[in-house]
Amino acid sequence: MKREARSELRRYVTGAALSAAFTVLAFWAVMGSSLPRMTALWVVGLSAIAQIAVQLRFFLHIGWRQKREDLQLILFSLLLLGLMIGGTIWIMSSLASRM
Repeated sequence: MKREARSELRRYVTGAALSAAFTVLAFWAVMGSSLPRMTALWVVGLSAIAQIAVQLRFFLHIGWRQKREDLQLILFSLLLLGLMIGGTIWIMSSLASRM
């Protein structure tokens, strides 16, 4: 039991460190570097994709072998993400048309 708890703690710490590293990388690409704008956008986009993979792997414990529950979790997450992005775009376009 104790060995399993240490292994899980190690996974969380690894996930947190990787998440922080990708966040710092994206922040550096935008604020601290003299990268061209398009390159900085690519760095931010790739960091975001890597961040999603880290979150799924280390915090949601979704492995490479898919189970039915994992698929439902991913689909529900995509639904929530779509609702948030769609709602944000809808609200922002409504505000823009009123100005």
